[in-house]
Amino acid sequence: MRALFWISAALIVWTQVLYAPALALLRRLKGSPPTAPGADFTPSVTLIVAAYKEEAVIAAKVANARALDYPGLEVIVAVDGGDDGTVHGAQGADQVLALPRGGKYVAQDAAVQVARGEIIAFSDANTMWAPDALRTLVRAFADPQVGYACGQVSFTNEAGTNQEGLYWRYEMFLRAQESALASVTGGNGAIYAVRRAAYDRVDPTMGHDLAMPFQMVKHGFRAVYVPEARATEKMVPSIEGEWARKRRMMSYGWPIVLQGGLLNPRGYSPLYALMIASHRLLRYGTPFLHVLTALATLALLRQGTIYKVAAAAQASLLVAARDGRGKPGLIARYYVLTTAALALGLYDWLRHGTTAGWEAPEGTR
Repeated sequence: MRALFWISAALIVWTQVLYAPALALLRRLKGSPPTAPGADFTPSVTLIVAAYKEEAVIAAKVANARALDYPGLEVIVAVDGGDDGTVHGAQGADQVLALPRGGKYVAQDAAVQVARGEIIAFSDANTMWAPDALRTLVRAFADPQVGYACGQVSFTNEAGTNQEGLYWRYEMFLRAQESALASVTGGNGAIYAVRRAAYDRVDPTMGHDLAMPFQMVKHGFRAVYVPEARATEKMVPSIEGEWARKRRMMSYGWPIVLQGGLLNPRGYSPLYALMIASHRLLRYGTPFLHVLTALATLALLRQGTIYKVAAAAQASLLVAARDGRGKPGLIARYYVLTTAALALGLYDWLRHGTTAGWEAPEGTR
């Protein structure tokens, strides 16, 4: 029980607390890799927006794409389900594909098949890019080793209880360190691009955000983060809404972990394998580590003061999460609910499987 307590607690502390400063220290010691000059690098680019029931925002998204500072940009909107309102609102695009309902990644694949760009960029319908975002993002591909690049998304609508903005700033810090040292271990659907020659279809019940970066690494490319390429997106206003969103996301994430090749270290450098283990596997396993720590703590309560202190700390976290008072309480609630969502996403996948379709989270449009 002592071994169970110390190992599970140490793994939680490593993935949630110590991994970030360890990366920062390693980056300082190792230094950043040289970057290829890309100021005048402007290959042909196609921007793809997969949309499902996006009548409320698609016209603004197309206008935002048209305003991007990039020569000869091709814009394709792939309308999953082909609803008339979204198709009509997207008419400012170069191509509007009215597709049968098949899911986001099927729609993206269909758009890639007709795209003309050497670089394929992707964005969500409710994401607005800064005017120079695409030009900045594409410069990363001046380095022939780069196959994938994602930008920085900032969340608006922070008046609600959701603490995703705070978490995401921490996540972006981790991504910057990983990118400088090797490759990122995960991307985001709001702002990213891939080299056309490196694009690979993924299982439609999985997705690009988690699968594409590590697959690029396995194929000999780098997956990088470009923080200067900026976008904004409206986030779910409540913590409870974020809990539901992350639960849904992890029902797509667990198949990638357990069946999609993430666990297979073939093609990883030792450093990247450590990043995958620390940032992905241990992070997703955190709810189970918490349960093991709690059980061991209860069994060891009479074995020393340290276990009583550990029990009090765990109980305090749960009480603070239940009450949700003030900023500390909201952060505690966010942590507890989103950690539970990781395990519930696994439950949903094992019990019901995962469908290729998706719905926009409430309050994000």
